[in-house]
Amino acid sequence: MNFSVLTIFPGMFDDFASHGIIRRAIESGCLRFGAVDIRDFAEGRHRVTDDRPYGGGSGMVMKPEPLAAAIKAAKDINPEGKTILMSPQGRRFDQSEAQALASFRDIVFVCGRYEGVDERVYENYIDDELSIGDYVLTGGELAAMVVMDAVIRLVPGVLGNENSSASDSFSDGLLEHAHYTRPDVFEGKSVPEVLLSGHHENIEDWRTESALIRTFLKRPDLMLERHFSEQEKQILQKWQRYLETLIGDNS
Repeated sequence: MNFSVLTIFPGMFDDFASHGIIRRAIESGCLRFGAVDIRDFAEGRHRVTDDRPYGGGSGMVMKPEPLAAAIKAAKDINPEGKTILMSPQGRRFDQSEAQALASFRDIVFVCGRYEGVDERVYENYIDDELSIGDYVLTGGELAAMVVMDAVIRLVPGVLGNENSSASDSFSDGLLEHAHYTRPDVFEGKSVPEVLLSGHHENIEDWRTESALIRTFLKRPDLMLERHFSEQEKQILQKWQRYLETLIGDNS
């Protein structure tokens, strides 16, 4: 997979590409990554990339000439690349979107700044617009890092265990089950016995119920439109019988 990031602060991505899974993905050849300075495409000694908005108003707007030139240069290298503008006005990014983006070979991220980009750039050069939440950042760089991190870990060969991403929260519509590691007892609390049993079927049953419990308690909205499996239905029916017993004992 090839990522190009267009930004006026390329140095922000040095650490991003130098640690953990991202670094290993680059070293293994699973990922090619480059941060492109939009200022390199600006004219004049000061390499200006912003100007005052027509019609007045506060703030500045990213000029169309350097930004369009930077996008063209990135597309010359990756002609099939999907060009994504990071913007609070974009569609909300989630795990299903990450899975969709992981199927692309080339992606060009455009990091907006100031009050945004000239609308003509958006109309002529942007394929998609994404937001990581309903809030405003000083620029699209951090948002681009969030999206890239979520997408990269879905690329085959990036994670040491290929099943890791499949069991992540949101991958199947539920939050991930609870996790435990050594020691067996920590501050008086023990690891659930089933996880120490070595009985794989029972462990999977426990993990399914744990995922349902965590989703119900933390994100019940995720369950409203879910098509439950037979195993999940059996668990919910067990809860229903238990709740009916509690209600009956207290009526």
